[in-house]
Amino acid sequence: MRTSPATSIKGEVIIEGSNGAGNGSGEGAGEGGPLELRDILVIETSDGQSLEFEVVGLVEDDEKNAYAVCYSEKADEFVVTDDAGTLLDDDDLAQEILDDFFVLAEESAPPEPETEK
Repeated sequence: MRTSPATSIKGEVIIEGSNGAGNGSGEGAGEGGPLELRDILVIETSDGQSLEFEVVGLVEDDEKNAYAVCYSEKADEFVVTDDAGTLLDDDDLAQEILDDFFVLAEESAPPEPETEK
């Protein structure tokens, strides 16, 4: 399923490490290092909701800038962050990263088994 980037979700990003140790102090990742697959970002929206997003992909552009593609099962939405967990402000860049991510995911998916007739 393709979803537009959820960069419209504004609010504080709290990053929790999947190992329970945490990956930040509640104000972003900063000191915890770059995000890794399966890390959980909790995004508190301006209307007071907290949504959990799991890092499902890590991508890098030609200039070696790293990005994390994150998915919330509850919201059924994707967001794109930098490698520290900060939401991208550039919607066009976020959409381009998502499009590339979906193409790579589709190409790397195992082929569907053929059914016998």
